[in-house]
Amino acid sequence: MIRFIDRENEMRTLRNEYDRDGSSLVILYGRRRVGKTTLISEFIKDKPALFFLASEESEAQNRAEFKNKAAEFINSDLLRDAAVSNWDIIFKAIMDTPFDKKPVIVIDEFQYIGKSNPAFPSVFQRIWEEILKTCSVMVILCGSLISMMESQTLAYNSPLYGRRTAQIRLKQIPFRYYKKFFPDKSENQLIEMYSVTGGVPKYIESFSECDDIYGAIEKSVLNPMGYLYDEPHFLLQQEVTEIGSYFSVIKAIAAGNSKLSSIATVLEIKSTSLTKYLKTLIDLDILEREVPITEENPEKSKKGLYRIKDNYIRFWFAFIYPNLSFIESGNSRIVMDKIRKGLISRQTAFVYEDVCREKMWELNAAGELPFLFSKIGRYWNGRTEIDIAALDPDGGNIILGECKYWSEPVGINILNNLEEKAKEVDWRKGSRKVWYVLFGANGFTPELEKLAQTRNDVFLLR
Repeated sequence: MIRFIDRENEMRTLRNEYDRDGSSLVILYGRRRVGKTTLISEFIKDKPALFFLASEESEAQNRAEFKNKAAEFINSDLLRDAAVSNWDIIFKAIMDTPFDKKPVIVIDEFQYIGKSNPAFPSVFQRIWEEILKTCSVMVILCGSLISMMESQTLAYNSPLYGRRTAQIRLKQIPFRYYKKFFPDKSENQLIEMYSVTGGVPKYIESFSECDDIYGAIEKSVLNPMGYLYDEPHFLLQQEVTEIGSYFSVIKAIAAGNSKLSSIATVLEIKSTSLTKYLKTLIDLDILEREVPITEENPEKSKKGLYRIKDNYIRFWFAFIYPNLSFIESGNSRIVMDKIRKGLISRQTAFVYEDVCREKMWELNAAGELPFLFSKIGRYWNGRTEIDIAALDPDGGNIILGECKYWSEPVGINILNNLEEKAKEVDWRKGSRKVWYVLFGANGFTPELEKLAQTRNDVFLLR
């Protein structure tokens, strides 16, 4: 069993909601396996709590099961034996029960009840207004189908709109916590683990049982009976209807087609036909649209590129999806050989850039850089590309950087190349102050370290 790590901000929000006078209604949602149930279980372990996991059965069956859970929670034989035809009676029975501490009512996978009965959010809105709102109670509505949870609980046209007192969209755990999961692993081993598991607690738990990344992949991913084998399919199947079309879009991007026009060309469709697929995948945190960080109007920029944001899905579409036939025919060794040859160059090296940008935010917050930047990302034009560009528009300051996940130390030539690339950056030319940062997974040459000691505009970071 993996330890409970991170989630300080989310736990603080839940505690604040619990401590407030009267009632609170919290919407907690996020993708499958991201740790929602674990977070809730940790929060309610010292509180009187009713935890109900909704199913994809009918509303009536969910109501009957909820009634049984509620009867057990308040120890009521009367409720247990009653024939209940509406939800109001159950909630009223709970709130009529005296508690030593404020009770917590959790409905996990809330969206399934609304899926079986689209009117259920309206039913619950009435229950909240007439029964729960004036009581000392905390209600948590939790769900893993992002689009449904947003439409049923957060959208402007939802009956529950404006009733919540807090909402939490639970995301993946940042890289900086990986040392707590794998205390005996080196920094580079942690980066390799992160490059595949991507901060998803359930994936981390699965990989924690193996000594190295390749053994973990062989055991947990290349096993057709393991849950990770077909995980992207399960992630998408209840969020979208045309899984094949979405898979085609992700596959095209995984193959290196990042421009809208090139994705459309590969799929042999019009660019305008891609809009809904790309928007949905962005909303699901699977894709992101990236523009050069120096762009003044990112939404209107024509330089946008699409990249796979989710590390595991990026890995799966790069190495597993194209090789399913080998795995299904019992030749997973062939796939494992491809992974061993390409994981670092095709996966980890790119994720390393994300890790470095995360580190830059940490240094920024700690005041360890020459200035506080407000934006960070990548920069590119038709002639060059730079891994890190951090901007301070008010002060006219910019940090430019490169991230090298190499087996050898980074040398002076990389700094020289970066200084040449800086000339291509068309941001505040003639009035800006430029600093340089180099990240090297395996350190730096003595010559570069010596040079950096003589300059106050160069930072070397591991």
